[in-house]
Amino acid sequence: MDDDVSGRDQKQDQTNDRQQDKGGTDRRTLLRTAGIAGAAGAALAGAMHGKFSLAPISTAQAQTATMPKNVTGPWWPSKWGKDDEAGASNHITPAKVLDTAKWIKDGNIYKIGRVYEGGMPLFGPRAFTLRIPGGPTGGPFGDNKLVYHDEFLSTEIGQTGTQFDGLGHIGIQMGKDGDRSEMRFYNGHSAQDISDAYGLKKLGVEKLKPLFTRGHLIDMVALKGGMMDAGQEITSADIKAALAKQNMNEADIKPGDAIFFHTGWGSLWMKNNDRFNSGEPGIGLDAAKWVIEKDLALTGADTWAVEVVPNPDKSLAFVVHAELQTKHRIHNHENLFFDDLIADKKYQFVYCFAPAPIKGATGSNGCPIAIT
Repeated sequence: MDDDVSGRDQKQDQTNDRQQDKGGTDRRTLLRTAGIAGAAGAALAGAMHGKFSLAPISTAQAQTATMPKNVTGPWWPSKWGKDDEAGASNHITPAKVLDTAKWIKDGNIYKIGRVYEGGMPLFGPRAFTLRIPGGPTGGPFGDNKLVYHDEFLSTEIGQTGTQFDGLGHIGIQMGKDGDRSEMRFYNGHSAQDISDAYGLKKLGVEKLKPLFTRGHLIDMVALKGGMMDAGQEITSADIKAALAKQNMNEADIKPGDAIFFHTGWGSLWMKNNDRFNSGEPGIGLDAAKWVIEKDLALTGADTWAVEVVPNPDKSLAFVVHAELQTKHRIHNHENLFFDDLIADKKYQFVYCFAPAPIKGATGSNGCPIAIT
């Protein structure tokens, strides 16, 4: 983990706060100036460091992934039944856990989640503000004069920092604009049926099962010879080439496993938030098809969306999110940290994460771990 993060002096903290303000403003500006790229949908917004030009998109459009031209028809009911709300976490059966445990060889644990702090990159107008009320918050109590601290946290708790997307996060508008009965999520649930100002009525993150499965880390930096750039797509051919370079057998990747991508983009975290926020390398629809064919439980990366932004098809916005999560119930973990695993050449491990059981939440914060 980034141990030096917690030890930054006040001057650096202030610098990071200013950087966050600028980065957040840039992305908000990028999103505010958005429009729809025709009836086919939209692509993410802004200008990509002089190299890429993107059709703009609003925050709301980004989160509903409007793309009617890519919708081929109903994707429900789920193979786990019409009432299922757990998606690919259903892969984690007792047999899967016992098989996964065999991969633990040396007992080392790696944190692969980021530190949550105010200066971290955030999507659009999202916020992360922590306050300690009082000094201390309460006490003294009893003859022993006990005092204590509490914290007050204001944030999109499942959608900032290292974040795990729940199945109620991403949907597809299949009808007319504004028709919530045709905004469809996993298992065909509509926004009209599940949306509520006080938490999702279905597909809340509390419905997911804890994940304990085999993880496979794809080192794209080693394959490409350096950090990938925004808009650079990872294909299934790239995955296979990286596996070969890492002396890993594709046949070892089993249904219910997790796959992760080290693109190098995470090296910008807290160092160049503007660039980090501007777009990202990641998987496209070709790699998503490979993930679906493998019947995996989860994708993850050192980026804020895991998928390539902008998509090579400028009419599509976050299409991989919708393809994997909405249509194929495959979970997603964003803003992960792989440096320690890469340094130790630990490309296969046990991935362990229990989503925070927050009723009606769209996702989860928390610190996933890799056990080798």
